Amino acid sequence: MLCKSLVSIDQCTKEDILRILDNTVKFEKEPNQRLMEGKVAATLFFEPSTRTRLSFEVAVQRLGGSIVGFQDASTTSSSKGESLKDTILMVSNYADVIIIRHYLEGAARYASEVSSTPVINAGDGANQHPSQTLLDMYSIRKTQGKLDDLTITIVGDLKYGRTVHSLIVGMSHFNPTFHFIAPDELRMPDEQKRFCIMHGIKFNEHVVFSEEIINQSDILYMTRVQRERFTDLVEYERVKNVYILRNKMLENSRSNLKVLHPLPRVNEIAYDVDDSPQAYYIQQARNGLFTREAILCDVLGIVI
Repeated sequence: MLCKSLVSIDQCTKEDILRILDNTVKFEKEPNQRLMEGKVAATLFFEPSTRTRLSFEVAVQRLGGSIVGFQDASTTSSSKGESLKDTILMVSNYADVIIIRHYLEGAARYASEVSSTPVINAGDGANQHPSQTLLDMYSIRKTQGKLDDLTITIVGDLKYGRTVHSLIVGMSHFNPTFHFIAPDELRMPDEQKRFCIMHGIKFNEHVVFSEEIINQSDILYMTRVQRERFTDLVEYERVKNVYILRNKMLENSRSNLKVLHPLPRVNEIAYDVDDSPQAYYIQQARNGLFTREAILCDVLGIVI
């Protein structure tokens, strides 16, 4: 089993990942299983969220549990100056598991260190988003029939994109080849590139988003340029629409290619892609429900 909290994908072994993905299959077949009956989950969202918050909350409900928490920190005692430590200590008195999204990197790990109940990281700044990684990996395995030896092209905000940082770590067990496509301002940080080198992961960096690279790919992972991560809005305006995927760019792609996106999208995937057989981002978001059911059971030690 995982250690009691899930704060980073790098704490998961290959066996942990495969166990959670196998359990996700079970929940996709039967999502309504009252395995959390009598248990309470606290959702603490210090940063906006739609899919992550709703899918966790629906996951708890489909498992028969109850939910407390907030989606706007301004309505809580943190707006009065209460520390994160005191908030976590208080909430851990009430809940069996805490699901936290926070704008500060490392906030989820800190919460896990002071909490008496398991903590699930639902995103901490530009750092990690492990539940998104697991649902991404489930989507990849479901569409490709495997995780091993795939070519994955990641496009857009690779500097601040916590989903792509986590995906690199999660896929490191499965011999991927990565193409990183980003403007210079948003290129993959050295830390993630060093990780690839240390783990023998093949990668290439590009500035141009070309059909040639798309046509080499099994997975095309698009990302949004995140306005909320920029302190310089002039820089944001310069790079926000630098890459846009259009349906015609997929004409000569591999038949197994799937387009993923952690969502929300802004302009980086044109709406004409939605009807393409390669588009998978809406189904990907749906997979988040089943994956998060599996994660909740895993951290709570519930055998499925």
